[in-house]
Amino acid sequence: MTIAIFVFSLLGAMAIGIPIAFSLLLCGVALMWHLDMFDAQILAQNLLEGSNSFPLLAVPFFMLAGEVMNAGGLSRRIVNFAMACVGHIKGGLGYVTIMAAVIMAALSGSAVADAAALSALLLPMMVAAGHDRARSAGLIASAGIIAPVIPPSIGFVIFGVAGNVSISKLFMAGIVPGIMLGASLWVTWWWLARREVVQVPPRKTLREIGVAMREATWALVMPLIVVFGLKFGVFTPTEAAVVAAVYALLISTLVYRELGLKDLYPLFVSSAKTSAVVMFLVAAAMVSAWLITVANLPAQLIEILQPMLDSPRLLMFTIMVIIIVIGTALDMTPTILLLTPVLMPVVKAAGIDPIYFGVLFIINCAIGLITPPVGTVLNAVAGVGKISMDEVTRGVMPFMIAQFTIMFAMVAFPALVMVPARWFY
Repeated sequence: MTIAIFVFSLLGAMAIGIPIAFSLLLCGVALMWHLDMFDAQILAQNLLEGSNSFPLLAVPFFMLAGEVMNAGGLSRRIVNFAMACVGHIKGGLGYVTIMAAVIMAALSGSAVADAAALSALLLPMMVAAGHDRARSAGLIASAGIIAPVIPPSIGFVIFGVAGNVSISKLFMAGIVPGIMLGASLWVTWWWLARREVVQVPPRKTLREIGVAMREATWALVMPLIVVFGLKFGVFTPTEAAVVAAVYALLISTLVYRELGLKDLYPLFVSSAKTSAVVMFLVAAAMVSAWLITVANLPAQLIEILQPMLDSPRLLMFTIMVIIIVIGTALDMTPTILLLTPVLMPVVKAAGIDPIYFGVLFIINCAIGLITPPVGTVLNAVAGVGKISMDEVTRGVMPFMIAQFTIMFAMVAFPALVMVPARWFY
């Protein structure tokens, strides 16, 4: 009965158009009423404490780093470097998209920001070269969702806080799976683009490649600083976010000089607004998370899934399917905040490594950003690229299937995640 009230109160509030954060609060009120413990003071206290977390400070700083990166010329120089390396190959603009997406993922951690930047920079070039418009937009959208998997990742920060899991280990464990997602796109694009008749840019000379690399060096150094700093314990994930934001600001203003003091205020305001939305979602979800614990919902779910606890792979497969379904209707952040407190006790009861589960969970939630009808990244690409949602949805399908294939391969073979993760630890 408690599970039914939790699900129907949340879905009912969302169905009548109430924003997700307020739907979470209404769900919390419904649970409190059912448990005969309604108290507005408890509600307010949990709402305030929900966002009062030091690790969550990483979210606004990573968002600021992404904003500065796109406005300050770092993204454009990364694209130019990728273009110099592989742009001359048949279908080279697609490979440029994938290569640039993987590098940019290690800078911002935001799928929407990366997809929007790539759409503005590369979609017109791909269409002008003769590539199918829908397929090109689909590739850009699916490449953009690598950002929440390769560190630094806002999704890993939120999952780590909600599930009480080491954010540093999640960051390290996401490196190889993120590269594998990029490799799946590379193979899929090769298969789809091999018969296209397109205009191929001329091969760059070694000197031109060297110039492009030199111009992009400051941008390329940033992910190395973050990854090595985390691996060797120089700073925490929260401090890494500050380092990334400050580094992006210094490079954009003092080295590339594409941002002036007058340009910084709009960037700060934009990242503050986005951060406020995320933090309010986190605060509202923590109210529901506290009531989920009080109502003992995880124990009830463990009882329902008891037959699967002896088969971790079957349990993981079932959980991944559930997340896929939920991901078609919910954005990434609310999905993490809603499901993490419910699923983590089940995962631990089955003996599944929380780091391994976290990586697959975030990969699934990231792919959910390109699943219709609510795919946030699909909307971003459609808006920036001035292309209809139907076209983007059609174009993204083969790439989305490839990424789901990689995800389920990781479900079948956990070593694909855990063996490289333990080395990076």
